[in-house]
Amino acid sequence: MIAAVRGEVMVRRADHVVLDAAGVGYRLAVSAETLKAVPAAGQDAFLHAELIAREDSLALYGFSSEEERDLFRLLISVSGIGPKVAIATLSGGSPRDLLRAIAAGDAKRFQAVPGIGKRTSERIIVELREKVAGALEEEVTLVGGDGTDARGLARDGLVNLGYAPLEAEELLDGLEGEDPQELLAAALRKAGGSRSTA
Repeated sequence: MIAAVRGEVMVRRADHVVLDAAGVGYRLAVSAETLKAVPAAGQDAFLHAELIAREDSLALYGFSSEEERDLFRLLISVSGIGPKVAIATLSGGSPRDLLRAIAAGDAKRFQAVPGIGKRTSERIIVELREKVAGALEEEVTLVGGDGTDARGLARDGLVNLGYAPLEAEELLDGLEGEDPQELLAAALRKAGGSRSTA
C-alpha cells in the first residue's frame, strides 16, 4: 500500500503530477485544491496518497493533506461516486468547506460537479452527514473543554471551521442549548438553509 510519496516534481498538469522518488516516477491524479500546494517542476513535494486497484488498472491519487485524503475515502464510499468524480468534487473547495456543506445539507453545492446529479448529491448528504457531523463535533470538543459556556465553544468551533467571528455570532443568534455540539450542528443547519434560500 502506497500511503505517501515524496520526491522531485517532474510533471505538473491540471489533473495530475509526476513525482520522481528514488528514480521511480509516480503519477498521481490530484484535485485543483492539491495542485495549488504542488510547487513547480524541479522542486521537492510531498503528497499523501491513495492507491485504487481495479481489475484492469492501478491508479494513484495524491492529496496535500490527510483531511483531503480522508474526505476522498468518504466520497468513494458513496454508491455512484468513483475516484474521478471524487477528485472533481474535491476540486470544488477546501475539505473544510466541503465538510461544512455536507453537514449543512447543501446538496446544490455538489450538483455543480460534473458527473453528480440531484439524486447522487442527495445521496452524498444522506450517507455522509452523520459521519461528517461526528468529525466536526470532535473539532468543537478539541477547540476547548475548559468549562467555558456552550455558546462560546460553539462560536469557537464555527470560527475553527472557517467562519468569521461576526458570521459565527449571527448563526448562533436565536439558538438555545447547553450542549456546544448541538449548538454547532444547529448553526450549520441554519447556514445551509440560508445558503439554499439565497
